Amino acid sequence: MKFNKIVVATLAIGLSGAALAQTIGKPEDQIRWRQSVMQTLGWSMGRIKTNIEGTYNKDQVIQAANTIQALANSGSGALFQPGTDTGKGWRDTNVKPELFKNAAKLKEVGTAYNKEANELAKVAAGGDAAAVKAQFGNLGKACKGCHDEFRKEEKK
Repeated sequence: MKFNKIVVATLAIGLSGAALAQTIGKPEDQIRWRQSVMQTLGWSMGRIKTNIEGTYNKDQVIQAANTIQALANSGSGALFQPGTDTGKGWRDTNVKPELFKNAAKLKEVGTAYNKEANELAKVAAGGDAAAVKAQFGNLGKACKGCHDEFRKEEKK
C-alpha cells in the first residue's frame, strides 16, 4: 500500500509539472516566470547574507529560508522546457542550450539544490547563526554548480 502511495505521488508531481508548463503557455511566459523565481531566490539569498554579515534576525532568516525552500520544491523546473533556451521574458534568457542536452547533470545539480534548500530551512528554524552561515554556503555551492554548467554570463 505504501509503495502505491509513493507511485501516485510521484506521478502527480510529474503531471503537475507538465500541467504547469501547459498552463503557462508560450516560451516567453515560461522564461518570464522562471526569471521571476530566480529574482525572488536572489532577493531571499541576499536577505540571509545581510543577516549573516550584520545583525542576525532569526525571524527574517527563517522567512527567507522558507521562501527558498518553497521555490525549490514548487515544480518550477517545469519552466525549463525545450525551446526556452532562447527568447525573452523580462529580459533575454541566460539559459545555455546545454541544459536541455545533459539530463544527468541537470538532475545532479537540481537534486543538490533541493537538498541544500531543504536543509537550510531546517537549520534556520534552529536559530544558530553559525550553522545557518555554514548551510548557506552549501546552498551557494549548489546554486553555483547549476549556474556554472547551465547559465550564460549576464549581459551588462
